[in-house]
Amino acid sequence: MTEADIDAVSAVRVHGWQSAYRGLMPQAYLDAMSVPADAEQRRSWFGHRSPEVSDLVAERDGTVIGWASLGPAGDPDLAPGPAELPASRPTAGELLALYVTPDLIGTGVGRTLLTAATARANGYRALYLWVVRDNTRARRFYERAGFAPDGAQQTYEVAGHHVPEVRYRRPLTPEPDGPPPAPSPRSAP
Repeated sequence: MTEADIDAVSAVRVHGWQSAYRGLMPQAYLDAMSVPADAEQRRSWFGHRSPEVSDLVAERDGTVIGWASLGPAGDPDLAPGPAELPASRPTAGELLALYVTPDLIGTGVGRTLLTAATARANGYRALYLWVVRDNTRARRFYERAGFAPDGAQQTYEVAGHHVPEVRYRRPLTPEPDGPPPAPSPRSAP
């Protein structure tokens, strides 16, 4: 992703929220979301983001149709354990965002982005993500990709409405006394 992609990424993100979260978040909040406002905020973050964060875009005929973001896991309970210290970098990654233009959901764009993001998770032992609990379409997508709920839950507030999320995990390296990891996807072209 380059700075030139920001407006298109914001459009994908805003329209993705308005489609995916209809009925799960206050409609007035979703209706008030603005692509220009999102792009302005994203532009201010872009120059200050961590170098460990990777933002990827999917394009079709020069038009951005999807966006994914991957970085170190931010949850305190995912910090390296005693056996992993001193860790030169975080040992858990997090899929921070994955959005596809709503009318292209189910066409393989999301899977391609997830594959590319996972390929960039080199060095992480596991990949985590948070998903809105009642977003059954997204949960099925991640479960088919080898993610499973790990038991962690959180709630955040959107316009006075409490939105519950569940955390998903996918191992990227073999775990002692555990099942082998899901097959590693190939990197997207």
